Amino acid sequence: MPARQPGRRVWGERAYPRLEEDQLVRLSEFGVSQEISAGQFIFRLGDDKYDLVVINKGQLEIIKEAGPGYPEEVIATFGPGEFIGELSILTGQFVYLPARAVTDGRIYRIPPDRFRLLMETETALSDILLTAFRARREILMESASHTIEIIGGASSAGCMALRSYLERMALPYCWMDEATPDGLLLMRLASLTASDLPAVLLPGRTLRNATPGSLAMNLGLSHEKIKDQEIDLAVVGGGPAGLGAAVYGSSEGLGTVLLDAVGPGGQAAASSRIENYLGFPNGISGAELTRLAAVQALKFGSHLYSPSRAVSLQPLADRIKITLSDGTEILARAAIIATGAHYQSLPIARWKYFEGAGIYYAATELEARSCAGRPVAVVGGANSAGQAALFLAEKSLAVSIIVRRDNIGARMSSYLVHRLLADPRVTVHTSSEVTALEGEGSLEAIRIRNSATGLESLASCSGLFCFIGATPATAWLNEACAADKDGFIFTDVHIVDEYLGSPWKELQRAPLPFETSIPRVFAAGDVRHGSIKRVAAAVGEGASAVSSVHRVIGVSGVAF
Repeated sequence: MPARQPGRRVWGERAYPRLEEDQLVRLSEFGVSQEISAGQFIFRLGDDKYDLVVINKGQLEIIKEAGPGYPEEVIATFGPGEFIGELSILTGQFVYLPARAVTDGRIYRIPPDRFRLLMETETALSDILLTAFRARREILMESASHTIEIIGGASSAGCMALRSYLERMALPYCWMDEATPDGLLLMRLASLTASDLPAVLLPGRTLRNATPGSLAMNLGLSHEKIKDQEIDLAVVGGGPAGLGAAVYGSSEGLGTVLLDAVGPGGQAAASSRIENYLGFPNGISGAELTRLAAVQALKFGSHLYSPSRAVSLQPLADRIKITLSDGTEILARAAIIATGAHYQSLPIARWKYFEGAGIYYAATELEARSCAGRPVAVVGGANSAGQAALFLAEKSLAVSIIVRRDNIGARMSSYLVHRLLADPRVTVHTSSEVTALEGEGSLEAIRIRNSATGLESLASCSGLFCFIGATPATAWLNEACAADKDGFIFTDVHIVDEYLGSPWKELQRAPLPFETSIPRVFAAGDVRHGSIKRVAAAVGEGASAVSSVHRVIGVSGVAF
C-alpha cells in the first residue's frame, strides 16, 4: 500500500501517477464497477487477498489501525484517476493497511486473476503499475515500518533471523531492542515478558517466540496457499539460478513456484556489491539485484514462498514430489534444483553459540547496523570477502581482513586488492587465521594467529564475517540424484551409464541439458557439477534449464 501523503512530494509521478482518461477506460475493462459510501471499508485488515482498486469518483484513504502506544493514522489519500495497490498484490500478502472511503463515489475492482491478465496483455499499463508498486514499497520501507514491529535483544540469533527474513522479503518493519526504554515500554503495552521474545507485533495480533515460519504464516506468505494445487514447475532455491528459472518459466507460460529455505537471493543477496554484472557499470548490491529479479518473477506470475525448506525429492509416475520440513507435499510436472551452496564455518569452539550474535555469513546494511561504531573482521581470500570488507569500511567500521595465504591477491580480483590495500580503514592479515572467539552473549573479541611468525594477538571484534568457501546444499536430496564426491549434482553428459537405469531405457532418450539422473528433475547454478560459480552464469543456467523443461513437459497445463 502507499505511504504517507508527504511521499508524493518526494516520489511524485513514479509512486502516484494520475491516469489519463483512455488508461482509465482500459483498466475498467478488467474490473467490476462498484458504488461506495463514505466510511465504507474497501478491504480490511487481515483479508487474505485484495483487488487492484481504480478510483473513478470520490476519495479513498489508507489507514494504519490503532495499536499498542499509537492511535489510528491516515497513511495516504487517493482521488479520481488514481489507484490503490503495491507489491502485496503480486506476493499475495494479507492486507495489513486497510482502505476506507472518505466520500461517496465509484471504483473499479480488478481481482487477482484479472490483474494477472492485465499484466500480461497491457504492457504500458503494466509498466506504470509495477513502477508505482515498487516506489510505494520503498516509501513504506522508509516511513511506515511500524506495520511490523520486532522486539528482541541485539545479540539474539532468533531476532536476527526475523530481521534477515524481512530484509530478504523487502517488507517494512522496525526493531526494538528489549533493553532500551522504548523496547521496555512496547513490551509493557503489548503485555510481553522476556520469555515471549523474540516477539512480533502485527496489526491486530501478537506473535510470541516468533520464527520466520510463523511470521510468514501470519503474513499470508507461506506455502500453505499452494497445498494440493497442480504445478508445472517447482524451483527449489531462490538464488540467481532459481530466480532466473522462475522468471523464464513463468514468462513462458509455466505455472511456476519457487521455494527457498530462507528468502529470495541466495548467496548473491549476501554480496554488498557486484561490479562485474552485465548492464550495471556502477555496480549493484546483491540484495538489490535479487530483489529486482524477484519482482520480475512475480510480475510474470511466479509464486515465491519462504521459508520453505525442502527435505526430500521423490519421482512419481508423472510428477515430482517435493516434501517440505513441515510435511507439506508439493507435486509438480518438473523440478529445478537450484539450492546453491552454503558458506563453510570455522572449526572453532563456540562457533555455533555466536552465529547470529556476532558471526555472519552476509555483509549487508542489516549486519553493518548491528556492528555500528565497533571493529569487525572478515575471513576469506576470494572476491566475496573483499567486497564485504570494502562495504563494511564504507560504513565507517574498522575492518580486519584475515587471509590464510601469504598473498591476498592469490584468489581475489586485482581491482579489489588495490582498493583494500589503499583503504586506511582496512587492515590486511595474510598468513593468518582465527583461533578463538571471546564474549558473553555476543561476540566481543577474536584471537588471530600468524602462521609465518607463530605470534597470536587478541583483537576487539563485534562482527566476524565468514566467506571461506562453500559446500553444495544437496544433503536434503539423500543421494536421490547422482553427484560427485563433494556433493555437486551431475547433469546431462556428466552422468555416467551406471546411473541411467530403467527409467531412461523406458524413455528411450538421454538426459537433456541440465537434467539430472532423475527424469524431469534438473539442476542449475552453483549446486551443479562443473558450473561456473558466478552470478551471471547461474542466471543463464536457470533460464537454460527451463528450455529443457519445455522439451520434457511441453506447454503449461496449469493456471493458478
